[in-house]
Amino acid sequence: MPFYRSFLFAPGNHPRRVEKAFTLGADAVILDLEDSVPVSDKPAARKPVAAALAASARAQRQCRGYVRVNAMATAFCFADLLETVDRGVDGVVLPKVESAADLHAIDWMLANLERERGLDVGSLDLMPIVETAAGIARIDRILQARRLKPYAGVWRVRRVAFGAGDYSHDLGLSPTHEEPELSHARARLVLASRVAGLEAPIDSPWFHFKDREGFRRALGRSRRSGFQGRLCIHPDQVADANDGYGPTVEEIAEAERIVAAFRAAEAAGSAAIEVDGQMVDYPIVRRAERLLKALKGEA
Repeated sequence: MPFYRSFLFAPGNHPRRVEKAFTLGADAVILDLEDSVPVSDKPAARKPVAAALAASARAQRQCRGYVRVNAMATAFCFADLLETVDRGVDGVVLPKVESAADLHAIDWMLANLERERGLDVGSLDLMPIVETAAGIARIDRILQARRLKPYAGVWRVRRVAFGAGDYSHDLGLSPTHEEPELSHARARLVLASRVAGLEAPIDSPWFHFKDREGFRRALGRSRRSGFQGRLCIHPDQVADANDGYGPTVEEIAEAERIVAAFRAAEAAGSAAIEVDGQMVDYPIVRRAERLLKALKGEA
């Protein structure tokens, strides 16, 4: 599994921002048709978004390219998918998901678009954003959509994301800077993702652009809480997100020492050893192995 530390949004109706977004070092770029695009511009933004994703793919972009469509409850979602899903698109980000039925419906639409447009069926990633009271309350049932039949052994829904802004608005919350008011929702997403066999989730955008130290603290809390990456809404956030979620040199070296020492001990008949003053057994080793596999881009 490769690292997905940073997902950078770019408004689909701003060509210069779209073009620049692919050059900023994010692990993935999301061209947006939802919140950052006025209602009057939504239909006109679709074809430029599709063209930008296709062009960047031909230019061998160094990141994945997604489109965020409008929510299923809107009048825009169907046409968003119809006009943007094609070659050059790695996945679709679906906002305000509130039921497993939402994901089943979008999966059906994507599969038919893939067949129609000569893409491998199941190749498109589908990343739901859970950002309402109903979404968080139903998260376990929503992730039952994980049980959709995999395509060539690959699941369509591999991870979910959290949208704190809409969630706070829906519940009437006024989160303080350290956001303890949102810890329950975040914990629900992490736990439900693990139970469903998904990757670790992607955390919500950080809206305090000028507070870099606050963002770094938020990244540390997020990573310790079980998130693998962040939705970014400003280019300056990408480097900090990559550093905040990516393993440090020290963590990589520690993982290598743990795996090497444990393999030697296991061969000698021991399954519980001490490495750098820490007790190491199978759960610790598996975590270290997972990190090293991710560095190699392995599943």
